[in-house]
Amino acid sequence: MTILHKGVNRRQVLTTAGAGMLAAGFSVRPASAALETVRQGYQTNMWGMPTYYLLRSGLLEKHGIKFEEFAVPSGNLTMQQMVARQVDMGTYAGPSLALGHDKGGLVGIVMVEYVGKTARVMARKDLGITKVEQLKGLKVANQSGSSTGNIFVDQIAPKSGLKKGDYQEIRMDVNNMVAARAAKTVDAMANVEPYNAIAEADGLAVTISEYSEFDRLPVFMAATPNFIEKSPQTVVAYLKAWLEVANDFKNTPDKVAETIFAFYASKGYTMNKDTFTKALARVEVQPGWPADIVPYMQAQSEILLRENKIKAVPDWKVALRTEFLKQAGA
Repeated sequence: MTILHKGVNRRQVLTTAGAGMLAAGFSVRPASAALETVRQGYQTNMWGMPTYYLLRSGLLEKHGIKFEEFAVPSGNLTMQQMVARQVDMGTYAGPSLALGHDKGGLVGIVMVEYVGKTARVMARKDLGITKVEQLKGLKVANQSGSSTGNIFVDQIAPKSGLKKGDYQEIRMDVNNMVAARAAKTVDAMANVEPYNAIAEADGLAVTISEYSEFDRLPVFMAATPNFIEKSPQTVVAYLKAWLEVANDFKNTPDKVAETIFAFYASKGYTMNKDTFTKALARVEVQPGWPADIVPYMQAQSEILLRENKIKAVPDWKVALRTEFLKQAGA
């Protein structure tokens, strides 16, 4: 889904102003004229909802940024769009960032949130399953190639004694898993909010593993190196808006929840607001660069390297650009 956000008709004003300046013999444009339109990718599960709120909050327009939005079911699809240079910025977890850097030189410009509490392995309630090891021989819905998918296959399942082939992996988007569960075409799922909360509220599933026990799952906002090189000033202005988003999540959570709840209601999902609010509360929006992020990314990349999913562990001074957030917060 691609949506062009018109915003304020700023370009016409700047074009007119710029023409006047050139006629007067000036070649320097106002700083705001240098800002680029951002092609923003985000996933429609709960991991992408802080970004969705950013796009609906008016904060990008406040900082002089226009955008186009590209909504997909999961972040690994945004990563693939960015590798193909179809999108400029997008959110996804550490494993997808390492993959994106390996495949297309993608760069993290800020860690925006922790989402480990939003991801769970859930089994059909009627099966009476309580442990991951009981999934042997059963059908597990998994979004192959996503961060949740990789963590389930590479970490959670092996820790419970399950290797590839011990269970049947049913590849599907996370937004289709609840329906598959209801139809009993899968026995378990590795999924994220709000779909876990929906399945739980409908009496379809029970939790058998929490991702937060394995990984806090930091989610990054990444950018293509092309975009950074073309307009670093847009990156800084963009991150100023993100700092204000964090303030809204902290100080006006009801306003944030109302905006995001409206998104899922518009897509036909039925859940009461209390269930939704609890699901949203599992997202910890904290834009920053935690001191432990490089060791974390090193460990995640070493797992991907062992699985032959990347060619080499990234140089973190290249893959994680911390200077833009420092400038935004100055």
